[in-house]
Amino acid sequence: MPTLQSVISCLSDYDPAALPVDQANRIIGEVVEPVRGVEQLPIRSALDRVLAEDIVSPIDVPAHDNSAMDGYAFQGAALAAAQTATVELEVIGSAFAGGAGALAPTAAQAVRIMTGAVMPAGCDTVVPQEFVEGVDDGARIRFAADCVRTGDNRRLRGEDLARGQAALQAGRILQPADLGLLASLGVAEVRVRRRLRVAFFSTGDELRSIGEPLDPGCVYDSNRYTLHGMLRRMNVDLLDMGVVRDDPDALEAAFRTACETADAVITSGGVSVGEADYTKQIMARLGDVTFWKIAMRPGRPMAFGRINSNGRDALLFGLPGNPVAVMVTFYHFVRAALQRLMGASVPPLPLLRVRSAQAIRKKPGRTEYQRGILARAGDGQWEVRITGQQGSGVLRSMSEANCFIVLGHEQDSVKAGDAVEVMLFDGLV
Repeated sequence: MPTLQSVISCLSDYDPAALPVDQANRIIGEVVEPVRGVEQLPIRSALDRVLAEDIVSPIDVPAHDNSAMDGYAFQGAALAAAQTATVELEVIGSAFAGGAGALAPTAAQAVRIMTGAVMPAGCDTVVPQEFVEGVDDGARIRFAADCVRTGDNRRLRGEDLARGQAALQAGRILQPADLGLLASLGVAEVRVRRRLRVAFFSTGDELRSIGEPLDPGCVYDSNRYTLHGMLRRMNVDLLDMGVVRDDPDALEAAFRTACETADAVITSGGVSVGEADYTKQIMARLGDVTFWKIAMRPGRPMAFGRINSNGRDALLFGLPGNPVAVMVTFYHFVRAALQRLMGASVPPLPLLRVRSAQAIRKKPGRTEYQRGILARAGDGQWEVRITGQQGSGVLRSMSEANCFIVLGHEQDSVKAGDAVEVMLFDGLV
């Protein structure tokens, strides 16, 4: 497993006092390795778990050529052989889903067929029933030769999946459709990566938990609740360690407990300039940790690395204390790192280009994540506006928003009407 310092030593332009977002993510990605633990689960229990190995289809899906709709199956050659604009065929029977399909019509015959039924021998085309006119009390059918083409409305054997083909790849986070796909293959159990365990706590003498009296100069700790919500969405096991006071012994005990019981430790507060030096000292003393000032807004200060205690180690993410900064740094650094740690192969969320409804001030040299509301404007075009005050302590800006307005590292101020990139909260939060 590569160490943080070995990764950093290979970077010629590394500057911990002004680290670009992309470089920080690249460093984290090189340090984090997936957990190795695997367990086997029934597919009903595997939702949102990470697949540990490829699933290879043991059968063809569908298992036979079958009809894509209700109608009449026949040999497509009858279309070319038609002497007039109309095709007329004798109906010799019916085929239903679940049957073996024993009928074998000639070129002048057809079989009444239901959706999903096996195609009769020699048949390669289905004419939908709404295009057909019955003749001689249904003993024959007639339809326009140009209403269907050879091969229409037939699903081929193995069209969805062929025997031996990879159906799902290792690293996939299993979704409801995947469970249905597994069931369609007759797969009852799958091997998945073990669930991550994440410990988190807040630091600061000024913090109070809900239910405690709010003394002068104190605030309620909101960060543990947003962290709890963000982590629950990731389907990890949680260890909420509460609020830890700015005391060296208490902090070291908390770090050691978290390290010895979890795969990753997330803290909020204690990494900014002017905060208690011993918080950083304890982090650094327990492992391979670096402290960054990331060229971003909000969320500039951050600690990252790996800490050790009594033979156990865990990833450490020391996030800022301001509520919005906690969420922004989690979504743009921690989330991807935890996905990699759990063995998931998840592509980055797409950025959409839309029109800005207003001017936005921005200085080049840092990435900014403004909180935005994306909606259709009066002319029908998608347009985004900021939620109001964008301070890192204004948690309401996250609650009201439905996207991030992502202003790139070298980007300058935005004028009303300019195109900007947005990252939708749907799929993220």
